[in-house]
Amino acid sequence: MAWIRRTWTPAAADEWTREDWYTIVISPLAYILLMVGVALSLLLFPAGFAVLGLGILATLLMHWIIDPKLKVISGEYEKKQRQYLEELERAARWKETGHG
Repeated sequence: MAWIRRTWTPAAADEWTREDWYTIVISPLAYILLMVGVALSLLLFPAGFAVLGLGILATLLMHWIIDPKLKVISGEYEKKQRQYLEELERAARWKETGHG
């Protein structure tokens, strides 16, 4: 699907894109379908199982769309966090040796 971007750079993933908007639309739809589907399935209505299946498919679609972007953002955050902790540790060692 060319209308869904699957590869991201950290800078591009940090921007709002159409993939975010697709997810914003699909998310409440998936939630509603799941809740109604579960309720109707518990009441053993055959349509409930179909609605539940649509909710599961909508959830999987939402995950497929947004997951690559979230992984890149998360990886970049972890990298920055690791650098910050290393700098903090260096500063703490510097003070412990009596230089600060």
